[in-house]
Amino acid sequence: MTTMTQSQTEASVCYLETIGRVSGNPHQIEIWFAADGDTVWMLSGGMDRSDWVKNILGNPAVRVRILDQWLAGAATVVDNPDDDQRARECIARKYYHWTAGPLPTDWTRTALPIKIRISSG
Repeated sequence: MTTMTQSQTEASVCYLETIGRVSGNPHQIEIWFAADGDTVWMLSGGMDRSDWVKNILGNPAVRVRILDQWLAGAATVVDNPDDDQRARECIARKYYHWTAGPLPTDWTRTALPIKIRISSG
């Protein structure tokens, strides 16, 4: 299990590298994230229409760069209620300082949650 440092969990963005479902080439995006032990949570406002989500559906092997460290992992679209809630709460806590009650934004309530299980650093 790989856990992230305090500095990594507090980083404002990470870089997600997926493998193109058509090209087979690596593609990188800058994205908001929340780290939770050996899990990285992300939300896709474009739902499953986002290219990066389509790439994950085609090949779950990803890399995440947080600060100056690359972490390898496997990404999945969240399909269970516990992980769904955890993803939304972690993102809302980090970016909106949410602590309780209804989630603070439409995006945190409706975006598609993605779970990345980190396997190595």
